[in-house]
Amino acid sequence: MYHDWPDLTTTLTGAIRELRGGSPEVMKSFSAMARTALEAKALDTKTKELIALAIAVATRCDGCVGFHAEAAHRQGASREEVLETMGMAIYMGAGPSVMYAAQALEAFDQFAGRAATGTPAA
Repeated sequence: MYHDWPDLTTTLTGAIRELRGGSPEVMKSFSAMARTALEAKALDTKTKELIALAIAVATRCDGCVGFHAEAAHRQGASREEVLETMGMAIYMGAGPSVMYAAQALEAFDQFAGRAATGTPAA
């Protein structure tokens, strides 16, 4: 296992909370932008989370992989949808994206496993 993704997102949530306290206006604006971007319109929220997960892989952002894998799971994405999304991320990002695609799949599986056992997420 490369990371304990639920632990990573829990740890980062605390750090993000500190950011919210230190830069409240910036973080309020960022949160508003996220809510607006994720709003279901022509694309549903699940599709948008899968896109975000692919971008997280392409940009090699561990925290983003964790949060968007969890969100994709919460939005009802299947493992097959994640795998197909990772195929696009690999296609667009080449070798480094292969490494992050494996991590994104691991993160999704860990959040799905927690949900299956009733273990609370971060």
